[in-house]
Amino acid sequence: MPAVAVPSFALAWWAACYLIGRDPARGPSSRTAAALGAYAIGVLTWTIAPGSAIAEILFCVPALFWAGAAVALLPRVVPERRQIDLGWLILAAPFLLMVVALPAVGRLVVIAPLVGGVVLLWRFRDQVQPTVLPAALAVVTALYAAGLTMLLIVDVGAPELVIAAIGVDLLMLAFLVAVADALEVGERLRPDLIRSMTAALLGAVVIGVPTVLTMLAAPGSKTVTVLQFVLLAAVMTGIGLIGPLRRALDTLAFRHDERLRQDRGALMLLAEALPRHRQRHRLIGTGQEDFLRFTRQALDNYRHLGRLMRSPLTDLPAVDRRLTGLTIEQPLARAMELRAVLAESVERLRPPGGFATSDEWRHYIALHYRVVLGLDPYARRQRNDGLDREARMALDWMRRYVPKRMMERWQVEGSAIVARRLWDELSNTDPQWLTRVTTRST
Repeated sequence: MPAVAVPSFALAWWAACYLIGRDPARGPSSRTAAALGAYAIGVLTWTIAPGSAIAEILFCVPALFWAGAAVALLPRVVPERRQIDLGWLILAAPFLLMVVALPAVGRLVVIAPLVGGVVLLWRFRDQVQPTVLPAALAVVTALYAAGLTMLLIVDVGAPELVIAAIGVDLLMLAFLVAVADALEVGERLRPDLIRSMTAALLGAVVIGVPTVLTMLAAPGSKTVTVLQFVLLAAVMTGIGLIGPLRRALDTLAFRHDERLRQDRGALMLLAEALPRHRQRHRLIGTGQEDFLRFTRQALDNYRHLGRLMRSPLTDLPAVDRRLTGLTIEQPLARAMELRAVLAESVERLRPPGGFATSDEWRHYIALHYRVVLGLDPYARRQRNDGLDREARMALDWMRRYVPKRMMERWQVEGSAIVARRLWDELSNTDPQWLTRVTTRST
């Protein structure tokens, strides 16, 4: 069992950390990471107590998170998307209780929500990117369901191989979710994934081989087994979450040198952004729907330079015009100029005259005060330090009279207006700009 359990645990734990490190705020990534984490703990439990009920339950739990990931992959345009997601949250708890209470055969009930989530995704397959995602996810789901059935019901004589096969299915799920996430935000996946996977395979060999030998040298010792898996988890966490861990270490080591922390932080953000930024010449081939989504995401990440550096919109002609010399190829400079372009686009939404709260002001208020200035009227603790009179008036009005959901709708509508204007500018750009961009990129 150690020869199968160690690599299965290591790769599952690394994949979970990698997805969290890419973007923990995205629902599909966080839920898939939870599924991989439950599987990894299940492998540890099975190694200590083969065939135990707790291990079987842990191998069933990924199905619930898998269903949640499928629901989170539904297109934003689906009108019932919020209700479907809420339904998954509500149903997950009773299904988990049934898995715990029922015998081995009854635990297969966990496949029901998984099938439901995949069927919903298949129903809207014409609006999902990439287009092969629903079909690929359906195939992997069928393989996972077959593996779980064999593990719980059919005695195949080699449950370790079935557990390893389930782990492969979950790794395929992680890959599909990472691909969908990269397409959603307009980033590259392959260079970043290859770098992290190479480090994970090296770590699994360097640490995994001694771990297997140690477990074989001390058979039956649960303490040794647990400690070896903890060590393996620590190494894989360091590989999958290398960026956040390095920033945390800098915060601890250089806590008295703020300038050094900021400089190193900027360099780390740049190092993370480079393998995830798309080729510059691809922006001109972006469809209008994708461009709208990229603009909305850029506005959502307005105050996060690390994410702006990875945005395809850093290649806008408006950004090119604001840069000269060597700075034109520097991702940090391009991200800062993209922020300036977005701020100017939002400022163009401002109606003439003094501040007001009429309908024509709603898009400007939603974007300028919530996005550009970063004010949150719905926070429990309000900070008004440094705000001018107009900003204070807007903050007070939003807090008193505008529900949060309505403000979010205004923000989406305002983002669409900004995106259409930037799209028109891109569409009407001199074709020679593309030639210059391609020349600089090659």
